[in-house]
Amino acid sequence: MTAHQITRREALQTTAALGAGLWLGTSTQPTRAAANEKLNVAVIGIGGRGVANLNGVGKTENIVALCDVDDKRAGKAYERFPQAKKYADYRRMLDDMENQIDAVVVSTPDHTHFHPSMIAMTMGKHLYCEKPMAHSVWEVREMTKLAAKNKLATQLGMQRHALANMHRAVELIKSGTIGDVSEVYSWISSTRGMPPEPVKTAPVPETLDWDLWIGPAKFRPYAVNSKGEGALAPYNWRFWWDYGTGETGNWGCHILDIPFWALDLKYPTRVAASGPKIDAERTPTEMLTSFNFPANDKRGPVKLHWSQEKNGPTILKEKGLSLKGANTLFVGSKGMLLTGFGSLKLFPGDSFEGFKSPKATIPDSPGFYKEWTDACKGEGPATCNFDYSGPLSETVLLGNTAYRAGGGFDWNADTLTATGNESAKPFLHSEFRKGWEEFTS
Repeated sequence: MTAHQITRREALQTTAALGAGLWLGTSTQPTRAAANEKLNVAVIGIGGRGVANLNGVGKTENIVALCDVDDKRAGKAYERFPQAKKYADYRRMLDDMENQIDAVVVSTPDHTHFHPSMIAMTMGKHLYCEKPMAHSVWEVREMTKLAAKNKLATQLGMQRHALANMHRAVELIKSGTIGDVSEVYSWISSTRGMPPEPVKTAPVPETLDWDLWIGPAKFRPYAVNSKGEGALAPYNWRFWWDYGTGETGNWGCHILDIPFWALDLKYPTRVAASGPKIDAERTPTEMLTSFNFPANDKRGPVKLHWSQEKNGPTILKEKGLSLKGANTLFVGSKGMLLTGFGSLKLFPGDSFEGFKSPKATIPDSPGFYKEWTDACKGEGPATCNFDYSGPLSETVLLGNTAYRAGGGFDWNADTLTATGNESAKPFLHSEFRKGWEEFTS
């Protein structure tokens, strides 16, 4: 299928748009392929995590365009899809291929999710985007609003949502197995963060367009660290605030998906955080955060703890629980559920002797990528569409905001306003370098 009804080619005006930055115009209607037709898909970012996304979508759909700023990292993808047109600049790709693309996959570093996603959705293209959706709370909200406005099929890269074990955990909580849940602990057992600082600038590799890699973020010259690695690319960017969101952004959407789904969470009203001394440029090696969610018509208020800790939260030791295979502990009025992506265990054991699991009510996923491609063809929303994953991504980024701001604040999700901590405000929005300002608030 081709997007024959979308005729906005003149809107980007190739030369001016590429020189001045980006364009945000009037929205167009999304295209819908029939269930038996293949989508024409463009993939932006085809190294690293992009490989899995490309392979996942490429199994069933037509890959018509590939875009990456690094020809070396993109090389295998180019070889696998030789018929796809190749680009380094997604703006030029979307301009050239607008009428030949139905959907777009974005798998770039965190700081470059927003701009290609907004251009694609403004054109009426369906979108699959890697987590944590974007680089700031404001960016996430703008993407969520645009997807809803243009009635687009979206999916955030939270592929563990399709795991059967997660389904069973959600069913246990929703069925009331452990009673009313008032507190949840979720964590990532990791000490990653505070990457080595650059020690010297270095020539940009011939295969890499460094200016495009930096995109809208703060410019830094290409450099290497004390290990001889690229100080930012291809991976260390994740632990620099100007480009990444740390382990919280890396894992928060995956792990907090469990309590968000099980407890129908949306927006917190209070956020708090603590951790080691704040580094203005680099993400921490550990961090403790908490979120207070108001009651809804299905449950009472909930306090959700999120932490990056090598040995998990202290409550595990207090309760004599094993860290192995787990990342979430639900605390209910009748017991506890310790779970992860592949494990489930109810406590205390004697209270659940002979327990029979509730009837499965969550259907098996047809495949996480197929959920999205089916949605693009009009077969209902994917499970991690932006209406669901947008608030989750915002919450993840609010944890980072509270840590960077040196403490907690009350949160008004309607107005994106933090009160009680003036230091939080600069971290809620994004500042784009010259030439990339079109999407500023």
